[in-house]
Amino acid sequence: MTREEKSIVIEDLTAQLANNNIIYLADISGLNALNTSNLRRACFKANIKLAVVKNTLLAKAMEASDKEFGELPSVLKGNTSIMFSEVGNAPAKVIKEFRKKSDKPLLKGAFIEEAVYLGDNNLDNLVNIKSKEEVIGDIVGLLQSPAKNVISALKSGGGKIAGILKTLSEKEG
Repeated sequence: MTREEKSIVIEDLTAQLANNNIIYLADISGLNALNTSNLRRACFKANIKLAVVKNTLLAKAMEASDKEFGELPSVLKGNTSIMFSEVGNAPAKVIKEFRKKSDKPLLKGAFIEEAVYLGDNNLDNLVNIKSKEEVIGDIVGLLQSPAKNVISALKSGGGKIAGILKTLSEKEG
């Protein structure tokens, strides 16, 4: 690969890093052609972009990026594949599901909305991360709950007050 080709790849990777807030690094070495193809298919179905990258070029792209990747470049050893997704836990779910049949891919690390996760031991934590839409749904549900309680109390209380007033008016007569 010439110096020009390397700089083009670095620029491309830097742009992809800038445009994605969810980035997973995995080791898929040791997967045979069939399993690699199945993994790519699973990623495609989950709307995840999967690519094998050179560690040195990715490290330079991370360095050139505006994002703070913390210790993530330290995992760039051996075979590295990069996964881009729009949903925070989608790549973790694909990896976990795929590992039911194979011991790979191994999670090297992840960058999710400015948070950095290092090591395969974080896979379960990443699977349980809620998407932005799920968090918004939870918040809306929590905000609606008190309002529904107030409305319910007013409705039932109004009926009680009307009943009490009716009973009192009937007693006077």
